[in-house]
Amino acid sequence: MKGKWLLFLVLIGLIVLSDAAEKKRRRKHKKVEKSEAEPSSGTGVSQDIIDMMTADEENVRGGYDQIDDPCAKKRCGAGKECKISDSGEAECRCVESCLPEVDDRRKVCTNHNETFNSDCELYRMRCLCTTGSQECLGPKYSHAHIEYYGECRDMPECSEQEMDDFPRRMRDWLFNIMRDLAARHELSPHYLKLEKEAEVEQSKRWANAAIWQFCDLDGHPHDRKVSRHELFPIKAPLMALEHCISPFLNKCDVDDDHFITLREWGKCLEIPEDELEDKCEDVRGVAFNEI
Repeated sequence: MKGKWLLFLVLIGLIVLSDAAEKKRRRKHKKVEKSEAEPSSGTGVSQDIIDMMTADEENVRGGYDQIDDPCAKKRCGAGKECKISDSGEAECRCVESCLPEVDDRRKVCTNHNETFNSDCELYRMRCLCTTGSQECLGPKYSHAHIEYYGECRDMPECSEQEMDDFPRRMRDWLFNIMRDLAARHELSPHYLKLEKEAEVEQSKRWANAAIWQFCDLDGHPHDRKVSRHELFPIKAPLMALEHCISPFLNKCDVDDDHFITLREWGKCLEIPEDELEDKCEDVRGVAFNEI
């Protein structure tokens, strides 16, 4: 019985080998026909050799792409770019130059009411000033940030009555934005939980919305405080409609250290301190563990 099975397997193997040889012969025949039918590349080199050289070049490029780039895992802030030092270390340095901008919509107005041609040029200047470069135009630019996009223009003053009412309007606006993002399924499950909790418990409506926005604004590094330039996502879009937004956010920085803590954020929005829990670490901790 074993002999019959062995003979059967040998026959199968011969059939497979014969079929493979026939396919190889056909491919070779087609390749010869193709090289005879197709015109030359004009370089005196056959197309097969050109294809082979191209494939080798792509393989070499692929090999380079697979080399571990020290800058691949290096994060640099606005106005900085990663450069590799002589010792092979990844370093964050000020951007050497910014691309020229011809679109006026790319211009930005700073907190010093000065117009820069682009956000790149502003952040580059801030980097130059914080690193003590001779290219720095003055110490005030060490804390320069964007007020809004476009050229600087005259803004109406925010009256005392408008400023008094602004925290309430800001709280409502934050909750409405949070609810809208939840409806469009653009909140993470963790922020969505805060939103659902606020829907059920009216007492948490403003506090949860304030926590969500604070955590969302606190970018890299997550240091439990929001810098002036990290406020840009909520400040710049509102400047044209809400002229009180800038003085209001400036007022939130009580100690004028260019950072807003969660406590300062809650006080600015007139939310009782006992209602404002620090949930940023919990939200981010769970999110990072799931990745």
